[in-house]
Amino acid sequence: MPQPEHYDVLILGSGGGGKLTAWHNGRSGRRVAVVERKWIGGSCPNIACLPSKNEIHSAEAAHFARNGAEFGVMTGPVKVDMAKVRQRKRDMVQALVEAHLKNYRESGAELIMGEGRFVAPKTLEVNLNGGGTRTLTGSQVFINVGTRAAIPDIPGLEAARPMTHIEALELDILPPHLIVIGGGYAGLELAQAYRRFGSEVTVIEAGPQLMSREDADASQEIRRILTGEGIQIRLGAELIKVSGQSGNAVSIALRTGSGEQAIEGTHILVAAGRVPNTEGVGLDKAGVELTDRGFVKVNERLETSAPNVWALGDCAGSPLFTHISEDDFRIVRDNLAGGKRSTRDRFVPYCMFTDPPLAHVGLNEREAERLGVRTRLVKLPMKAVLRAQATGKTDGFMKALVAEGDDRILGFTMVGAQAGEVMAVVHAAMIADMPYTRLREADFAHPTFAEGLGFLFANTPPRSN
Repeated sequence: MPQPEHYDVLILGSGGGGKLTAWHNGRSGRRVAVVERKWIGGSCPNIACLPSKNEIHSAEAAHFARNGAEFGVMTGPVKVDMAKVRQRKRDMVQALVEAHLKNYRESGAELIMGEGRFVAPKTLEVNLNGGGTRTLTGSQVFINVGTRAAIPDIPGLEAARPMTHIEALELDILPPHLIVIGGGYAGLELAQAYRRFGSEVTVIEAGPQLMSREDADASQEIRRILTGEGIQIRLGAELIKVSGQSGNAVSIALRTGSGEQAIEGTHILVAAGRVPNTEGVGLDKAGVELTDRGFVKVNERLETSAPNVWALGDCAGSPLFTHISEDDFRIVRDNLAGGKRSTRDRFVPYCMFTDPPLAHVGLNEREAERLGVRTRLVKLPMKAVLRAQATGKTDGFMKALVAEGDDRILGFTMVGAQAGEVMAVVHAAMIADMPYTRLREADFAHPTFAEGLGFLFANTPPRSN
């Protein structure tokens, strides 16, 4: 084994939390090394969040072009060049990677490209991508190895070589018939995008509704919108067997409440959850314990079972969002500076970037009922929002939960145009512990989608006590 090289901070994985930890400590004058297998900056800028939103935006452009007559704009036949769609995405990714490399150079943190594996506590052996081996040790160690798409154990599925989001975002041809396994956020985003590019699309979901964590009204509204665009949706569908090869011809046998059926298509996209990348990296030799699902076991301060070793982001079982991985960094950073921050202290906002998007923060109705939290529900259809009327984007609704005993906003959900931006207003109010009355009386600019919050909260029922 090569002579160990010692660093103040050693990080395995360069995703959201890992890279921010590296840059912060590097700029603070500490000796920092980051070991990254492939994706500089993690999955978000390379193969997930930003690339998918890039291609979704291209799909929105195709959708607008096809429906121009609705707005008085007359066009001819619309053709999508998937090679150009892909190149537009690749150009963005390249710019993002270059920006990451610039941050590494300017921070002084060393980026090491290779396969890292723990061989002892706080000790990594790295098989370098360019050949050779290095052994690294760290006074403080951070694990940020992320997750990957799960492939369900269904006869014939793995042999069919299905796509995950990674391969789907690299297509330079249009699938004649895309079958999406999984009715969650990533699956629905890409299902709508490829439908708008021109593919026939079928979504297969084992559960009784799309987006299983959402309230029934949000799920039903998204389903109505997607089916209205021609996407076929099969709920409560048990996958029995897969035949054929994705990219050529495939057949999926299903069992539903109405009996067995077969779905014929050309391509399969698996979007059925994620599993942590914790196997094969020697965490047992590092003294780092895992949960029964394979995630790194951490406390509310993101400390692992090994002293001076932390885990950040997806692999720590944190909610699977880049912004939460980045907040994991802030929690650990502040605690190392003497703070007392906890993962229990935060709200977890998120968006699904369909058109219209879904956005949520705080409690939803199902969670409030499960926890026994008494709330006041207020709901407004998007067609009541003046900006929605002006633009014709009237699909969806916004709703909020207000505490029964006081006027705090406990949760907000929106399906509608600019849902993420409107949700951010409510999120900020919740962070500030503002009563809903402040938003009800706010002088929002007219006409904006956020103006709808005034209409929404004006309908809040009075306290019952």
